Parts: sequence; structure tokens; C-alpha cells
Amino acid sequence: MDIDQVQPAFAKREFLAVLIAGFGNELLPLTSDNGDEPSPKPLLPVANKPLLEYVLSWLEQSGIKDVLLICPAIHQPALYHHINSDISSSALRIDLQTYDETQEDTAGTCALLRHFASRITEDFVLVPCDFITPPSLPLSTLLNKFRTETTSNGAIISTCWYPAYTPEKGALLDEWGPVPSPPAIIWDASTESLLHIDTPDDHDKNAEDMEIEMDLLTQHPQAKLSASLHDSHVYICQRRVLTLLEQKPHFESFREDFIPWVRTVPRKDSFSLPTPGQVLSSTQSNHISQNLALKHSTLNNDSEKLGEDDDAPKSSFKVTITIHQPNNGLALRINNVYSFLEINRYFLSTTAYSLPTDPKNRSLIDQKAQISTDTIVGDSTQISERTIIKRSVIGRHCVIGKNVKISGCILFDHCVVEDGAKLDGCILGKNTKVGLKSELTRCISCGGFEVNAGDTLKGEKLDISDWAAGTIHSASNDEDQSSDDFSD
Repeated sequence: MDIDQVQPAFAKREFLAVLIAGFGNELLPLTSDNGDEPSPKPLLPVANKPLLEYVLSWLEQSGIKDVLLICPAIHQPALYHHINSDISSSALRIDLQTYDETQEDTAGTCALLRHFASRITEDFVLVPCDFITPPSLPLSTLLNKFRTETTSNGAIISTCWYPAYTPEKGALLDEWGPVPSPPAIIWDASTESLLHIDTPDDHDKNAEDMEIEMDLLTQHPQAKLSASLHDSHVYICQRRVLTLLEQKPHFESFREDFIPWVRTVPRKDSFSLPTPGQVLSSTQSNHISQNLALKHSTLNNDSEKLGEDDDAPKSSFKVTITIHQPNNGLALRINNVYSFLEINRYFLSTTAYSLPTDPKNRSLIDQKAQISTDTIVGDSTQISERTIIKRSVIGRHCVIGKNVKISGCILFDHCVVEDGAKLDGCILGKNTKVGLKSELTRCISCGGFEVNAGDTLKGEKLDISDWAAGTIHSASNDEDQSSDDFSD
């Protein structure tokens, strides 16, 4: 027997990827149920490719082989079908597990990790289902950093942050609700340590200032503060994180509850820090009040002993930080409708559309149709004469009528747009039907929604429940209707 050949089969698995796929309430109505058919967030199309496929590819390229995919029970059939279909190109071993929750009552990340801890026997990579990365940010780079930091510097968790994306002018639309703001964080670039994350509780206590401990400035005199970085929610963790989580059964959020706690030590002094965006200096401490409660800190101590009567570890763990630079390509979490629109537009900027070469698909596109090069058209989609499509993603098996104008839109699979309709800046869910000569501007529809012929809608979130209740108002049919009556 050749020992060199059989040894790899017995090699211990180094990392397990724990991929959490929630309901995606922040993407409503795109994730609303289409009748009895759910619309899982991981299967939303980005440039006509399921969101989940981007994440699985990222994991696979790093050398990870095994994935624990956790989803709501109602989404299990759709995800199982996708994973085992020809659509998915992944060769990963995926353990699909479900949990019982509703769209109104969702489980936190900490609760899920505690529940499935028995399935996680090694260090793990906690990954959201919605993080899309450029080639310049391979997961292997983050894993290598984690290996070094845990061995040499006592780190227990590695995090990854990316700059808040600035959309093009006019892309942010007030009709779709507020844009999520990133939390303020403090880190030390010299040691690559995450020192503080401002939590909602911190903000409630003091909305204008941020409190941090005095000793932090002594230990990290060149600490930096920023409120313009988003958390990727990619956390590379030692297995003992799960042991620590068991001692805090009430924790829900990994970032807002667990990470601040695991880095907490006894505190003496604090001061209020003004607006983010500056490098901190220890000389500031002479001019700031010292009578406030201390906040979060980090020491490079790897102790895991916990006091029975204490609320925090006797000494804190190091949490490392990697910051992806914007000039290295776009990294983006697809966790709101704005980022969903922007990531699709980003892929459009890198594409060059050309007419299909196979006879079947070519015959479906009329010779008099005009399709710009920065457009993506899915297979088996029919586009009729004198239709103009610019800078848009058109899904598979769609039917686009005559004299239709589509600009800056995303149409999911099986959409129907009838003759003379005009669409501008819209996102239409699967099986949406737009009636004859309708006009939609900056509208988002759930799957299966039907727009009546001749309707003129602007800035609407179109959901089946609103449509059935008759609360969707057309500007063309109700000119005197107040804008306050428009559905959100």
C-alpha cells in the first residue's frame, strides 16, 4: 500500500463553511411569496445567475469542500432542487439544514450557531448568502490571515469590511425607503485589530457621540475611526466560539452582541468621541471627561476562562480586521434593493451583448428590435419588433411585445411586457405581467404581480396583497390622488 496516496483521505477537515440564508425581508417585495411558491433570497438572480452561485463559487475557489447551508424550512424544497439541478455548477458537499421561523419572527445568527453547534466540529467560516466579491478578494487570502493571526497573535475571529458603495447620481430613490447606514468602528491598522463596533445600544445611549475607553488610546495611539465601512458578515472563527456562545443564550446578533462581548475587559475610564473620520491621538485624553463607563476594548490575550459571576471574559480575545480597498474592485452585500440594483448594473458595465448565434434563440429576437451592448438577455426570451432595450437585464423565457421601451431595468424569468409599455429603472419579480401601454418608473414588483393595461405607476413597491386589496393607484386613473396614498 502506498501510504502517500491514502494519507490525504484521512486528513482532518480544516474549515467548514456555515452559510446562512434568511428570508431577505430587506429585499421585499422581491422575496415575497408568489402564491404558494416562495422566493428564497439565495435564488434571486444577479445578472441572470442565482445569488447563491456567486457565494458557492467563492467558497469552492478557496479550497473549502464542505458547506452547512441553513435556511428557513419553507425554502428547503426550492434550495434542494437548485443544489441538485443542472443549474448549479458547484461540486461542494452541501449539508442543507432547516429551522422553523416565519418572515415576521426570524432567528438571529447566534441562535442558529448554538442550535447547529453539534454539526460544526472544526474552525468555521460564517458566510452570508448575499456577499459578492471581486477576483481581488479571494477567501483564501482571508483564511491565510486567520491561520497566521490565530497561531501568532491569539486571534479568535477574523472579520472583513468593505467601503460603502457610492451609487451613481440619481440611483438612490427615496421611494424605496432609507439606505442602511454602516456602523462606526475603530481599528488599529498596524496590528490589524478590530477595537470597537458601535452597536444600536451604544447609539441609543448617545446618538451624537461615541464612547470608548481611555486605555484603548494608550495601547493603540494610531487607532482609526470610520463610519463608512460595511461589514461583509464573513467571520472566520475558531471552534471555541461556539463554546463561548453557549454561555450567552440570550445573544442574537453575532456582530452586535457577541463580538463586543467577547472583547470586553474590566474598564475604568471613558470619553466621548466626536464625529467619525479622524485618526485618534492619545493626547486627546487630557481634554476629555474621565467619569463615564468604559466601553469595548481588545487585548491580544487568548484566555478563554470565564468567571462564573462575571458577564464577560476575564481577558479579551483579538478580533482581526481586513479592509477591502475600493480600487481593488467592487465588493457588495446584496442586502437591500439599492445594492441589488447596483450589483446588476455593475455586471452590465462589464458585459458586451451580442445577438444569439444559435438559430432557436436568434429567431426569437426581431431584426427591428434595438438592444444596447450593455444589456443581458436570457435564453428563450422573445423580443418583438421596434422594441428598444437599454442597460437592462432581461431574464429567461420572457416575452417582450412590440414598441416596448425598457431602460435601466431588471426583469426576472418569465416576465411578460405587452405592446407599447414603458419601463424605466424597475425591478420586476418572476412571472410579472405588465399590461398594454402601461408606464412604470422606479417600481419593484413581487413575483406574479399583474399591472393593468394603461396604468401609470411611479416609485411603487408592488405586492400581491396590495394589488388584491386594490391599494395600488395609477397616476393616469387617479390624477387627484395624494402622493401620501401611494403604497410603500
